[in-house]
Amino acid sequence: MSPVVIGALGILILIVFLFSRIWIGAGMALVGFIGYIIIMGFDPACRVISQIPFSTMTTYYMTTVPLYVFMGCVLFQSGIGKDLYESAYVWVGQLRGGLASATVIACAFFASITGISAPALVTMGKVALPSMRKYKYDDKLSLGSIACAGTLAFMIPPSMSFIIYGILTETSIARLYMAGFIPGILLAVFFITVIFIITGLNPAAGPPGPKTSWKEKAIATKGIWPTLLLFIVVLGGIYLGIFTPTEGGAVGAFGALVIGAAMLRLNFKKIRDAILEATQTTALVMLLIIGAYILMKFLAVSGITLWLGATVASLPVSRWVIFVGLVVLYIVLGMFLDVISAVILTIPVVFPLVLALGFDPIWFGVIITILVEMGLVTPPVGLDAFVLSGAIGEPLGTIFRGIIPFIVAEIVLIIVISVFPQVALWLPSTMHF
Repeated sequence: MSPVVIGALGILILIVFLFSRIWIGAGMALVGFIGYIIIMGFDPACRVISQIPFSTMTTYYMTTVPLYVFMGCVLFQSGIGKDLYESAYVWVGQLRGGLASATVIACAFFASITGISAPALVTMGKVALPSMRKYKYDDKLSLGSIACAGTLAFMIPPSMSFIIYGILTETSIARLYMAGFIPGILLAVFFITVIFIITGLNPAAGPPGPKTSWKEKAIATKGIWPTLLLFIVVLGGIYLGIFTPTEGGAVGAFGALVIGAAMLRLNFKKIRDAILEATQTTALVMLLIIGAYILMKFLAVSGITLWLGATVASLPVSRWVIFVGLVVLYIVLGMFLDVISAVILTIPVVFPLVLALGFDPIWFGVIITILVEMGLVTPPVGLDAFVLSGAIGEPLGTIFRGIIPFIVAEIVLIIVISVFPQVALWLPSTMHF
């Protein structure tokens, strides 16, 4: 068999492994190792593959993973999410669908300091849902807004999705952060627009909350200042080139500890829980990345990625037809796989194809991240829907029905960024380093 055929068989075997529920990171590593042996021999495979875990984990950018995860875990333990919701609640709660809009706003702020969605989902599920039920909000609107707003953590920097994509594709994480900022804010606006449309068509779905005075609004802003300050310091420092994304993670993690201590909300148990949660999340992400790198070595020597890129690029169709096919592929994968794992699994094959088609890698990173957000809530394996259901004991069916209008908003954002790529690329283009 030719190396290209061996590469294709390796991908098919990996798909079988996935359906057999083997750990995805382990499955990628096993297929990559065996495939490399078949093509290059046992001794060369052992020499190359044995170096990958160490060389991968000791790269400079890999330290961003534990730092940003730890920052988010510390702030979650500090109860910052509750403060954010209460502040947003005072400002917009009196509007039609205002409590759901407050959830979106609070999640957008929470996203700017966590990089992962689970803390926002758990917090808003326990804080925002009781408020919306008090004012007789429709359960589908309440649960759908919480589930989808929580995924903003993957678009608004610092984002774990951008870190993983940047590491695997050797794309600037700093520029990816900047590329995600405007689309992330735009997506939050789209979500609020969806809430206004739903409550406009059916006012009973989201009646207004109590009115508040300007004095109460001014007092409520104290809940957002710690988050806003930390966001400005971390993202502003990265944008201005004062420090790298990795150094920004260190600044953010230290700042989270300072904020939690200053607010008298951290104790030994909470810090220990934050360290444990950050360690578990980091270990999972690193196993996936190591497996992906081993698989990439195998696919590189097989030549299948170059063959696939050249074959697809030579098809007598527009590159946008192929792009739509990739979007559909990721939507389908997100329905049946953990979408972060699906992205890590497919990037070794898809990224060379994207470059061959002439798409900007920064722009495509934003598209991938939107698709990650969609995959986190789409049935039947919407991971964030399961997290929310487990946190508050609500049926998955109601959550899945509630997310449909918000999924439409994400598809609209993909179309907007495809037609107007500068929405994502303008801010990175202003960086001078």
